[in-house]
Amino acid sequence: MAVATTYQITEYGSFVSGKEVPGCITLPENTFTQLEAFLLANRNRDTDALELMGISARKGVGKIITARNYIGLIAMNDGTTIEILPKVHSKVEGSVKSLVIDMLKALRTSPYKALQSCHVDVDKMALFEIFIRMFIDEAFRLVKHGLKSNYETIQANEGVVKGKLVFNEQIKRNYAHRERAYVEYDEFNHNRVENKLIKSTLLYLYRKTTSSKNKTDLKTLLSAFSEVDQSSDFKSDFGKCVPDRNMKDYEAVLVWCKILLSGQGFTSFEGTEIAYALLFPMETLFESYIASIMRKVFPEREFSVSAQDQKYHLFDSPGKRFLMRPDLVVTRKSDGVIFVMDTKWKLLSANKPNYGISQPDMYQMYAYQKKYGAEDITLLYPLTADVPANDEIVFRSKDGVTVRIEFIDLFRTKESLTQLLGRLRKLTIEE
Repeated sequence: MAVATTYQITEYGSFVSGKEVPGCITLPENTFTQLEAFLLANRNRDTDALELMGISARKGVGKIITARNYIGLIAMNDGTTIEILPKVHSKVEGSVKSLVIDMLKALRTSPYKALQSCHVDVDKMALFEIFIRMFIDEAFRLVKHGLKSNYETIQANEGVVKGKLVFNEQIKRNYAHRERAYVEYDEFNHNRVENKLIKSTLLYLYRKTTSSKNKTDLKTLLSAFSEVDQSSDFKSDFGKCVPDRNMKDYEAVLVWCKILLSGQGFTSFEGTEIAYALLFPMETLFESYIASIMRKVFPEREFSVSAQDQKYHLFDSPGKRFLMRPDLVVTRKSDGVIFVMDTKWKLLSANKPNYGISQPDMYQMYAYQKKYGAEDITLLYPLTADVPANDEIVFRSKDGVTVRIEFIDLFRTKESLTQLLGRLRKLTIEE
């Protein structure tokens, strides 16, 4: 059996095939071809208008695959795994994988909000093994609280009569076996649909994991589900899971079951050589993460924070047209002063025209100021080494619009947003 190999890359890094190229990671030709086929198959699919990875060519090198926009993992049928991590610059050291987990937990509109962090050294584990570990932690919590039971209707050919006789089946099966009885009865057991899905997930992960610790714990968990059947139809069984107060303990673990059994992040992907893909757009992760931390940093007694605000349309006649949706609208409660912010997952550089800030983004911020009458308009970007720390980037127009650029150190997000809060407080006091 071939040894499973993991290739790790950060955003904006590149893969090549069959040769050593400075600054690039070399993939075996077959792996490169499979990855290229996967990307081409999904190029025109609805993936938030972002490209999973770029494919280009360079003279003397050949084809190059470059990571962009999405992070996560792509696993192939032969066991090869591609890990894509965000490119993070910081003034302090930190764990990129821990940051990814925190970002997933901050998502507003996905099941990842329910995820719990695992108590392991995530930097020493593959991303998929981290996800498995987190599922194991949730499953152990569930087993400790006790598996739920319910009544299951069973039809079986028994040696004794119990419940009621199923006459059609009795005649068909037992015409020559009068000592048998084909009956239908209710049995109170653990074989409910939620437990079937959990057992199926445990078995699937037991086959996939390469971690001895994970494999041992999965085997222990499977013993608790020894009397439970596997799910024979995942989609149908998930449809039968109805949340209620009595099943609250199951919520988080069923989130994991759905993620792991379907093998997808925000959307499904095509590719015959791909076993599963868990990919997440960094633009969405960054926006949700900043909104989540901002709500913790900005005192609720002073400010309200609205994410993806939908208060205004660009035009009001004829009818409401072109909904405006700024990432963050912060309102000072004492006097109603408004601050509008948008997050942009892009690495700016002092060597690019206008630092690499796109013209459409500036048009967008200009429109926000006019519509919201905002006191302050800010674009939030991840911290980069390519812009001097003492650079103050502010754009002003003669008609009163000012757009400021702020950088967020993702390993010190609370500190970055606390500094932003201090500036907004000072700005409102002065003016």
